[in-house]
Amino acid sequence: MKAERARFRRLQRLGKVRAIARQEAAREAARAEGTLAQLEALAERTHRLTEDYRGRCGETDGLALRQLQHFASGLGTVAAATTADVTQARAVADRLQHGLALAERRSAAVEDRVRAHAQALNGQQEPQSHGARQPLGTALE
Repeated sequence: MKAERARFRRLQRLGKVRAIARQEAAREAARAEGTLAQLEALAERTHRLTEDYRGRCGETDGLALRQLQHFASGLGTVAAATTADVTQARAVADRLQHGLALAERRSAAVEDRVRAHAQALNGQQEPQSHGARQPLGTALE
């Protein structure tokens, strides 16, 4: 019985560690989503600016027209770089969301094990093995 209580305490500690890991994963995922949203807004504004400057045609001489085209080209380069940053930020946010889902599953599994072990210690039922395989057959066998 003493070994069972020690195992129960270890499971509780593991549950606390998994909960902290889940919170940290959620914090990182939220930070990544916020960065992604900011970059998407920046990319949209940059593309809008690029289109606005490319659409201007009221220049009176060749030098002003060339400067405007050069500026619009530079904005296009910035817009392309921002789009690449958005793609990279989206990949990071997706990876962190996957990590969050994994942390939530791990935490839930430990919580289930703690709950089952607590019930077993209280004499309500035997602890179930949480192996990869489910029992075969029916209850009638």
